[in-house]
Order: sequence, then structure tokens, then C-alpha cells
Amino acid sequence: MIPTLLPPLALVSALALVPVTTSSMAAADVANFEELEKFMSVYDRVKGAYVDQIDDKTLMKGAIDGMLAALDPHSSYLEDSDFDTLRTTTDGNYGGLGITVSIEDGAVKVIAPTEDTPASRAGIKAGDYITHINSELLYGATLDEAVEKMRGAPGSAIKMTIVRPGREKPFDVTMTRERIVLRPVKWELKDGVAVIDINTFSGNVADETKAALTAIDKATGGKPLGYILDLRSNPGGLLDQAVEVSDAFLERGEIVSQRGREKSDIERYYARAGDMAHGRPIVILVDAGTASAAEIVAGALQDQRRALVMGEKSFGKGSVQTVVQTGPRSALRLTTARYFTPSGRSVQAGGIDPDIGVPQLSDPDYNDRPRVREADLRRHLLAQAKADDKLLEQDDTSKDPRFAFTAEELEKKGIKDFQLDYALKTLKRLGTGSAVASAGGAKKSSR
Repeated sequence: MIPTLLPPLALVSALALVPVTTSSMAAADVANFEELEKFMSVYDRVKGAYVDQIDDKTLMKGAIDGMLAALDPHSSYLEDSDFDTLRTTTDGNYGGLGITVSIEDGAVKVIAPTEDTPASRAGIKAGDYITHINSELLYGATLDEAVEKMRGAPGSAIKMTIVRPGREKPFDVTMTRERIVLRPVKWELKDGVAVIDINTFSGNVADETKAALTAIDKATGGKPLGYILDLRSNPGGLLDQAVEVSDAFLERGEIVSQRGREKSDIERYYARAGDMAHGRPIVILVDAGTASAAEIVAGALQDQRRALVMGEKSFGKGSVQTVVQTGPRSALRLTTARYFTPSGRSVQAGGIDPDIGVPQLSDPDYNDRPRVREADLRRHLLAQAKADDKLLEQDDTSKDPRFAFTAEELEKKGIKDFQLDYALKTLKRLGTGSAVASAGGAKKSSR
């Protein structure tokens, strides 16, 4: 999640002339100098003895990348094309395939495809491994290198080789790159229920969500049976947009808090009066691809007892990244805080547990396809509140007689999206005019 883009960093001398006043400070300085001496020794050796001439910029970029890679999966340093990609992706307009990926043990793994993009239309699924692009092996590439190979001029073709757990052999998928101009919010009415699909949290999502709610009011006379907020495969985005979207469905109460390194470093965000859904029942759909800002919304409405969360455990990215621009085309993306739901839950590495677990039975690969979550990533941050490992390891596909259908049986019934169908039936059972309990908590006018 990227809450803001801050002004450029001031350049600070590595060796400030500050008097040493205590023995503990002196000991710390000695340790720091020893580590810096090790670094300079390696740097001098590489400069003087490496088989090829290598420039300082390459060495410094490698040193910075290595330092940040030792922290967590979401801290990084971006230059040139990587910086441009960050800006365009945050704005919701970029060229490529529409896919979110991570690196796992040197392999490129799909977290989620974005709806209505080349990747989703080609059938790419969470948990897939991308082994080759245009027959070139990807193993060992950095995340930025892998993403750069997926991007290209709109209209250009790309062939990806996919390894999907549960299938015996790899298979190739050919796609055409597009200018990805995301429609972050879509809505429709199904049997009197308003279905709002939010697929990312870029800069205009809150306004588009409010516009959708206004349009639904006009279409239904302000009386839909209820709302389904579909946050499946939503990788997140901007913190302020998550807060505003949550606010649209709440009358009062806390939405989220973010907490930094120091105990006193806490910032809280509150809802203002005005529930645009008029207290009518809400079901939120989540899955393993629901991450970051999307988890803020699900956690806020769940804790405030404003919505039922349905589907699978979410991704579990409960950290906040601050982006500090360090030059015209460079920036430091650094994890600076964890966020917590109104009840004080840390989502980090644990995710949002649904109130009603519903497997996506209409997906024929559901049982064999692994779920990629934050806890699976190397060097992921731990939640400050220790998570129960047994809970994190629970099987998403635990047996339940309600979920005994196969994908083929559901297709014969005309059900293409089992989770959405289940949510629709749940809202209908709640009945016209009933509502999930409204939010409680102290009313506050500012955020």
C-alpha cells in the first residue's frame, strides 16, 4: 500500500560531527564504523579486482537493493523505468498484462490477475508459476526484472509458460499487451441486490464507489435488498482510498489505525456520519488475492459489524509503505508501519478470516491450486500480536456438506461464480428491510 508520495530526501552526511557523550553511543559508533569498514573493503576489492570494469552507479544500486531486500518483501528502491511503473500503476493507467506477481525461491508466482485484463481473459490464476517469457527462462530474475519483461508496447504479443500445481505438464499462454486503463469500480443489480466490484484502490476509487452507490439509489429507489462488495483478487493500493470507501458504508467509529516503530506513533482514521448504503445488509467477498487496502475495508466493516465477510482467508498484507521521492525519477519505498483493524487486530501475515467460509467451487482447479499469501513470502513482517500458526495453516478446502458440488455440476446448473451465487442467496435470506448491525463507537468529525 502506498499512502503518499513525499518530497525528496535531504542529503545527509554519513559522518556527522556529533560529540560522543555516553559510553553506549560510543559503542554504537564503533560497531557502525566496523560495519562500514567491511562494506568499503568489499567495495574496494570489487572495484579493483572484478573481472570486468564496473561503474559506481551499478555498485551503489546493488548495495541499496541488497540492503532493502534484507528487510521485507515490500521495501525497495526504484529508478528510471521502475519509478515510472510505480507512478503509472498507482494512477491506474499503464501498459502490460494486468497481473500481480511475487518472487518465491527465485520463481515468479502469480498473486492475482486483475479483472478484465489480458491476464484474466487468458485464464491466468493465483498460484500459477511463470517459468518463461517468450521462451526465456525467468528463474533467478528479480521482481522488477520479471515485471519489466511482462510490460511492453500495447498491441505486442507475449508468450508465457505456466506451471500450474495439479496439472502434469507446463503449458503456454499467448497474450496481447494492452494499455491497462483500470475500471476500478463496476456495479450491477442481480435480483434486487446491488453488486459492487472494486478491483483496485487507485486514486479515484472512492469517488467512483460513491457514484456507484448514488446510481444504485436511483435505479432502486433507494431500496436494494442489500449490497455485495466484491473485493476478490483486489491487490490493494492507496490508504486514503480505503478509508474513504469504508467511510461510505459507516455512520461512525474507527476505520483503521496505523502504528509505527515507536509506541506513541499511532494514527487513527474515523468514519464521518452518512452511511450511503442506508444500513442495508452488506456481504463482502474476499479471497487469497484480497490484500492491503482491500483488507482495510473488509476488516473495518467486519469489526464494526456492518458487513458479513464471505469467501476465503485474505492475503494478509498488513503493512504500510511510504514512498519518498529521492530524485526526478527515483524513489525509496519503505515499510514504515503496520495497520490494525478497529478491534486491534493486525492483519499482517494472518489476513482477514471470513465470517462464512465459502470455497470457489466453480473453479475446476480450486482444490489443486495453492493459495499465495503474505505468510508465504520470504522475510515477511510478523504481526505485533503473535499469530497462531495453527490458524495460519488451516486448510481453505475443509470438508463441508454444503460445498459438495463439482465445477461440472455447477456449470450444468448455470452457476459460473459459486461464491457470488452463495452471497446472493444469503442476502435474499436476510429479507427485505433487514440490516446488519450498524457500527458502534465514539463519533468523531475528523480523520
